[in-house]
Amino acid sequence: MEIKTVGIVGAGQMGSGIAHVFAMAGFDVQMTDISTDSLAQAIDLIARNLERQVSRGKIAENADKAAMARISTTDRLIDLGSCDLIIEAATERETIKVAIFEDLVPHLAPHTILTSNTSSISITRLASRTDRPEKFMGFHFMNPVPVMQLVELIRGIATDETTYKTLLGVVEQLGKTAASAEDFPAFIVNRILMPMINEAVYTLYEGVGSVSSIDSSLKLGANHPMGPLELADFIGLDTCLAIMNVLHDGLADTKYRPCPLLTKYVEAGWLGRKTQRGFYDYRGEVPVPTR
Repeated sequence: MEIKTVGIVGAGQMGSGIAHVFAMAGFDVQMTDISTDSLAQAIDLIARNLERQVSRGKIAENADKAAMARISTTDRLIDLGSCDLIIEAATERETIKVAIFEDLVPHLAPHTILTSNTSSISITRLASRTDRPEKFMGFHFMNPVPVMQLVELIRGIATDETTYKTLLGVVEQLGKTAASAEDFPAFIVNRILMPMINEAVYTLYEGVGSVSSIDSSLKLGANHPMGPLELADFIGLDTCLAIMNVLHDGLADTKYRPCPLLTKYVEAGWLGRKTQRGFYDYRGEVPVPTR
């Protein structure tokens, strides 16, 4: 089927980034969020990011205005029901995602494809709470969405081939690259990335190295663009902990046990960049390690 209209649930960092790339690719986009302030902030962020792309010559003059004209917002979830494709990009908590899909189902068009941007939660389980598990997939974008090239496509046990091929075509229209993953905890990227971050936190917890030495070692010794603790702050420590818990619970292997120090930071509300404190303190002009 041809996808023309896209509904996005959630106006946070991921939702706004997804809206940005879909609008630039020529899709009509409708965003919703329980917070009208979040919707306004998302529109402002998208506009600023598009203007920056124009100023740097990344996109053509006036392409930003054309893209913004394709984005609309609503605070009513049910308004998305007529969209060809819906992407849920809400908080990484299964109860929240399930509630969203259950509220959406009675208002969906028969052809609508449902997807989740979840980074770790079972697609099969989410799909089972809808009326169309065959038209349900994981559609996992990387952060920041306008910059990162990869999209993970995750089929649940009931996902049909038409749905998969349709979304494969959508990824191509976005100018991105798809990686197909099986529906196991955390899929591909986070199955590999999060244990590395968790091990970096253990390395800090056990006193093997400081925040600075751990990040410098991976940047200079493994040629990583960001150190693992810096990256954890960028992702959000609560998200990192949630994914480690999904891995630990879903695979029942002690190698996925979240580091107690990671749990402690989340308990303190030090979640990284979004709260101004994590493994670094961002309240000054230059980030300063907190340990």
